[in-house]
Amino acid sequence: MKKIYYLIILFALTLISCNTKGSQSQQSQEQNEPLKILVLTERGGQHGGFTDAALKWLDTFSKENNFEYTEINNTKQINEEFLSQYKVIIQLDYPPYTWTNDAESAFIKYIEEGKGGWVGFHHATLLGEFDGYPMWQWFSGFMGSIKFKNYIAALATATVNVEDMDHPVMKGVNKSFSIPDDEWYTFDKNPRPNVHVLASVDESTYTPDSDIKMGDHPAVWTNQKMKAHNVYFLMGHAKTLFDSKDFVKMFSNAILWAAETGK
Repeated sequence: MKKIYYLIILFALTLISCNTKGSQSQQSQEQNEPLKILVLTERGGQHGGFTDAALKWLDTFSKENNFEYTEINNTKQINEEFLSQYKVIIQLDYPPYTWTNDAESAFIKYIEEGKGGWVGFHHATLLGEFDGYPMWQWFSGFMGSIKFKNYIAALATATVNVEDMDHPVMKGVNKSFSIPDDEWYTFDKNPRPNVHVLASVDESTYTPDSDIKMGDHPAVWTNQKMKAHNVYFLMGHAKTLFDSKDFVKMFSNAILWAAETGK
């Protein structure tokens, strides 16, 4: 009888060991699978150089950090099932209009419920009545309840000052740094009361000087009311941004932080 009990116990332990090894093997495989990024781009036009440079940089970044990215140029494919594949959405100068109704609904749920993270640039705050499309009110609220007002068409180099050095997006970034030749947007109101500002642009350093100013001018911010890790960068006009080590560091930090959503 004892021998039978011994065999039963041995068999049970063998099953547990096999299941544990299988579970560990599956976890290891899942850990080695690259995290997927969705990049929504606006090709060509005045922002084409920035987009091309960003994608080239993303090629290297993805290989070094076990990511893989998919680029799309419109929102026709976007729905909840489609977005469920991706850990991060990068809105690379794609505007907040021309989106399908399904895409809008899926994106809102993705951000509000923290299904993944989001990094947006420049044209993502082109909020208003553009190209025959009404303003997306939810997206305006997401960006701090703002509406696009004006921009420096001639471009200007300016100093950006970090306000929250402890935020993960600003890790390893200089307290102040210069951003070359950008198209600084202004808005109908300051987003600061509705968002957490990480950095602002010093308008007194515009070179060449410009009369188009906001006064207090946030340049990088996050909406902490959303479950998704999210960060918006006001800059994003020219490929020369990738000559700035601080901009590149913020971009890489932003992706890594956005990917931590839900952990």
